[in-house]
Amino acid sequence: METDFIRMGIVYLHLIACCVAIGTVFMGDLDMVRKLLRASDERTDPSHFKSLHTVVSRSLIVLWITGVALVALDVYLKGAGTLANPKLQSKIAMVVLLTINGLALQQFVLPWLKKTGSLLDLSFRRRLVALFTGAVSGVSWFYAAMLGIARPLNWKFTLTEILGAYPVMVAGGFIGMLALTAWAEYRSRHAGMDLPLFGPMDLRPLHATAH
Repeated sequence: METDFIRMGIVYLHLIACCVAIGTVFMGDLDMVRKLLRASDERTDPSHFKSLHTVVSRSLIVLWITGVALVALDVYLKGAGTLANPKLQSKIAMVVLLTINGLALQQFVLPWLKKTGSLLDLSFRRRLVALFTGAVSGVSWFYAAMLGIARPLNWKFTLTEILGAYPVMVAGGFIGMLALTAWAEYRSRHAGMDLPLFGPMDLRPLHATAH
């Protein structure tokens, strides 16, 4: 009975950490998409990027601590065979990917954005890296949350089957953001220009243009 309450407390902290991270990532992505849709030239305060990364990083640390505690408790109570559960393996894979992706964001993407203040002001190569790491971050957090509540997946599907939709979702997110940034850049460059849809039109009378 005592172990049940201990496990419940750990799961609760695990859930809170995941919710905080997802909320932070979602609001950050929503703000970026809103600016891209408006093709806004507004620069984001560098401290904003730092605060977002700090919250997500700390949530990830809590996720690691509580996750390891849960696995250790389950192994203690049920045996090492627990580690063979494909759903558990997929959750571990998600957290590892989030950790690697977080390091990439910290080492590369965040310093770039702090200098420019805008995704559109990055070079094309750096923008691709930023969009890809952003897609991985967003998809991974939501995928990890789904795995956390997906009890029916326990022991019923292989690791490949459980993670089958993951690369598709990352690719979809990356392509979608790539298209959105391209559209926002086009609008930003042509802001204030009244461009006719089918090119310039000659409004002179037909009889005048015939001579």
